Amino acid sequence: MNKVILMGRLTRDPEVRYSTGENAMAIARYTLAVDRRFHREGEAEADFISCVAFDKRAEFAERYLQKGTKIAVSGRLTTGKYTNKEGQTVYTTDVIIEECEFAESKNASERSRQADNSSPASAASGDGFMNIPDGIDEELPFN
Repeated sequence: MNKVILMGRLTRDPEVRYSTGENAMAIARYTLAVDRRFHREGEAEADFISCVAFDKRAEFAERYLQKGTKIAVSGRLTTGKYTNKEGQTVYTTDVIIEECEFAESKNASERSRQADNSSPASAASGDGFMNIPDGIDEELPFN
């Protein structure tokens, strides 16, 4: 069985092209930044997964997806290789998208994009949580 399920954010807007010929179809390429569950200091905190969508899923990507959008996808893993202009063999790994859906609301996505575009100091305070003022501990429904 070859099944991949990922949730992450697009690192850039999808690159969409259309094939030529009698049965032309859309082909979308994008990269998902998928957070690692555990990471050690000095190691990367995310993996960057190359995704390819065809036909209706590619048109969906072109119409609705953009840099920073959080999505959940499922598909199958494919590998390949080619020789570049310098004569070196390059190995590729892509996820062929079979299903794609939004993983957060449009409002949450916009807030996330705004936090990414702001300075690091303001992004730290805009984490989506409300600050609780001091001295109201007795009014909270938990200890």
